[in-house]
Amino acid sequence: MFYEKGSAKEIMKASKMLISTLKEAPQEAKIDSHVLLLRAGMVKNQVAGVYQFLPLGLRVLQKVEKIIRQEMDNAGSLEILCSALQPKELWEESGRWNKYGPDLMRFTDRHERDFCLGPTHEEIFTDLVRNLVKSSKSLPLNLYQIQTKYRDEVRPRFGLMRSREFIMKDAYSFDKDEAGLEASYQLMYDTYTKIFTRLGLHFQPVLADTGNIGGNGSHQFMALSDIGESEIVYCDSCGYAADVEKATDQLIELPKEKELDLEEVETPNQRTIEEITKFLGIDAKKTAKTLIYHDYANEKLVAAVVRGDREVNEIKLVNVLNSNENYLELATDEEIRSIGSYHGFVGPVGLNIEVYVDLEVAQMSNFVVGANKLNYHLKNVNFGKDFKGIVKDLKKVQANDLCPVCGKPLSQERGIEVGQIFKLQTKYSLPMNCVYTNEEGKNVPMVMGCYGIGVSRTLQSIVEQYHDEAGICWPLNVAPYHVVIVPINYADEAQKDLAEKLYEELSKSVEVVLDDRNAKPGFKFKDWELIGIPYMIICGKRSAEGIVEFKVRAGLEKSEVEYSKAIQNVIEAVKHI
Repeated sequence: MFYEKGSAKEIMKASKMLISTLKEAPQEAKIDSHVLLLRAGMVKNQVAGVYQFLPLGLRVLQKVEKIIRQEMDNAGSLEILCSALQPKELWEESGRWNKYGPDLMRFTDRHERDFCLGPTHEEIFTDLVRNLVKSSKSLPLNLYQIQTKYRDEVRPRFGLMRSREFIMKDAYSFDKDEAGLEASYQLMYDTYTKIFTRLGLHFQPVLADTGNIGGNGSHQFMALSDIGESEIVYCDSCGYAADVEKATDQLIELPKEKELDLEEVETPNQRTIEEITKFLGIDAKKTAKTLIYHDYANEKLVAAVVRGDREVNEIKLVNVLNSNENYLELATDEEIRSIGSYHGFVGPVGLNIEVYVDLEVAQMSNFVVGANKLNYHLKNVNFGKDFKGIVKDLKKVQANDLCPVCGKPLSQERGIEVGQIFKLQTKYSLPMNCVYTNEEGKNVPMVMGCYGIGVSRTLQSIVEQYHDEAGICWPLNVAPYHVVIVPINYADEAQKDLAEKLYEELSKSVEVVLDDRNAKPGFKFKDWELIGIPYMIICGKRSAEGIVEFKVRAGLEKSEVEYSKAIQNVIEAVKHI
């Protein structure tokens, strides 16, 4: 802030601000929102996956946090703040110290005690509540915090979307029973809906996998975007929606064909499904592909078989194996040869490792698979007759598959995960002995829920949905400032007087910046359009008449109005946020 000499009036002048806009973004920025956050001077990269929030970006971040706090407080959740340092002992109690994977940032202090930097806080909140709450009279209880988290991402990318250090709102509910959890979960579902609606996001709640957090039920809140790392499928007819990691479909019952004799055919250098279908003149739906995985969590090789035109849903496979996605990798050529097969010619017939077969493959007839022999495939293969395996839902659901609820075709979009809620039940309270004493005097494990919002990721998601060729178009309630006053020439007495008069009136009720910089008008206009201030009031040649140019950032529409009308326009708009 800058104080005008000889006055107690606080004036926010652009000449005293840290405005660090860039003509071009650094090369590592690949998506629009990342480019614009860097170019607009909202954030600055420190090292890969680590960012500093600059003054303008911090103002936006604080406004996003304010909306989250307001809605969480309205829902009766109580804010606390925990340490990011977490002792190994608590993670061992929950069983996650070894299972969580390499994303966990671990270190040892000078006393040789093991710690981690918290990627999430289930263990910490559970430990806190078990020590402070004993009676059922204190339940239900919902606690939350907004805090920095740490995950050692193997490949940080897309700015705040996937970083090693990020800001999260995480909350945890503690209830006496399942009915209480259902009520807490629904309350948080509704609260998240209010939060993301207030933030102006176009979003979709979807069924989701519980991943490393665990529990028996989860929803993700997806900001819809073509650059999203997550894929979702949804049904326009009945409202079913799920992340593809969780999505299921309604199987089409296939007519059973007469089983033909197994036949080995030479297929020289035909390794891919596309190559083999073209070579044999068949449809991909009459093939099955077998992928070999190394499950490092259980130290074994396993095979997954899906229809040839399908992809293996590795999250479903991880859940079947009771493994961890960080410990599952496709087998190397050498590992494939160790089980008597060859890359591109792997098949389930005769494999001496565990074979997991997708539901769809189990009902197919007379299909083609690799022969586990270089340059050969097998025709007329049938599950049960020619090979056996554990039948599970393994495929990744895609557009036009049938909705599992109503049977209508599913649609597909991409999304950015901005929030996720979980029904943890007693996953943490039972092993960590987080109990309350019931009316019969018995100790009963509390039933827990977990609710997270990626605050910094949400900020970037807003930019991804609100931008144009000129820069960011912040929604009014999260914009760093509501309006900027731009005199064409601040040295001109009439322009200066009108600009300061506008500032005087507007600063009583809205957040305003006065651009007093000695710079060309075009330079200043481009700066503020890039930064994304919702309204711009330009004082030019008609300032002596009290006439200004009023520009709306969304759409860049502008009009000449009396200065009092410009003031009224901004004040009225801000009243409604």
